[in-house]
Amino acid sequence: MQFAWSFASSKFAVLKGDTMEFNKRIIDLANRAYNNNQYTFTSFLSEAEVAEYYSIKDDIDFVRSDIYGGYEMASRCVVRFGDPEYLGYEEKFPVDIIHIEPLSKKFSEKLGHRDVLGALINLGIKREVLGDIIIGDKDWYVFCLRDITEFILDNLTKIRRTNVKLKVEDELSVEYEPERIPEEHIVSSPRIDAIIAKVYKLSRSAAVNMFRNKLIFVNGRQMENNAGTLGDGDIVSVRGMGKFQYDGIIRETKKGKYTIKVEKYGK
Repeated sequence: MQFAWSFASSKFAVLKGDTMEFNKRIIDLANRAYNNNQYTFTSFLSEAEVAEYYSIKDDIDFVRSDIYGGYEMASRCVVRFGDPEYLGYEEKFPVDIIHIEPLSKKFSEKLGHRDVLGALINLGIKREVLGDIIIGDKDWYVFCLRDITEFILDNLTKIRRTNVKLKVEDELSVEYEPERIPEEHIVSSPRIDAIIAKVYKLSRSAAVNMFRNKLIFVNGRQMENNAGTLGDGDIVSVRGMGKFQYDGIIRETKKGKYTIKVEKYGK
C-alpha cells in the first residue's frame, strides 16, 4: 500500500518551493504561534532550508524559535515557534527515534543510508517528515515526525532482502560520532574557496561557482563570501560533496603557502 503523507494539523507545515515561498511559510508559522498563543512546528528542514531560516531569524524575533534534529550533529532539523515562559507550558518537539534491527543479525545485509531511506520512500513517505538516518554496525536509527511513527512501525518490514523489526526509543541509545578522516593540504591562500577546491579536488573557478549556486554552508548557515576565511573548528558543508571540519593552519611553507588540517566526515 502506498501512503501519500499530508499534515492534518495546522500546527505543522511542509515547506517546499522557492526561497520566497519558504520564507512566507516560516513567517506564517511564527505569526500563528504568536497570535494564537500556541506552539507551531516546521517539517524537517534540509541544511539549505535551515540556513535560510537563520537568514530571516531576525525578522521573526517577536516570537522565540528553537531548532532540534534529535542529536547534536543533526543535519536535518525541525524549528519550533513559541516561548515556554510566555505560554506557561513546554511542548516537546514532535520527533521520534525509530530503532531498526534485522530479525536475524547473522543473515543481515550490510545496509547503508540509501537503502534505509529508499525503503521508507517506497512506502510513500515524503522526505520532509524524515530527519537524519544513523547507520550502525547492523542496526539503524531513523528520526521522524511523530505523526508518521505508527505508519512506519506498521509497514516497514523489510529493507532490501533483510527482514527487520522496529521499536521507538526514548533517546538515541548509542553514542553517535560520525567518522572523521584527518587530512592535510597545502593551499596558496587560506580563503575558503581555495580550501574547498583543494579538499574536494576542484578547480578554483568550480569552487567559486558553488558559492554562486548557494551550495556552501558554514556552521549551518549559507556562505556567499568565497573570499572569506574560516575559524578553527568551523564545520563546512558542501552540498552534493560532503562535510568537513576546518582545524586551522599548521604551518606556512617557505614558498608562502599554507599547510592546513581538516577532518572530512565519512559517508
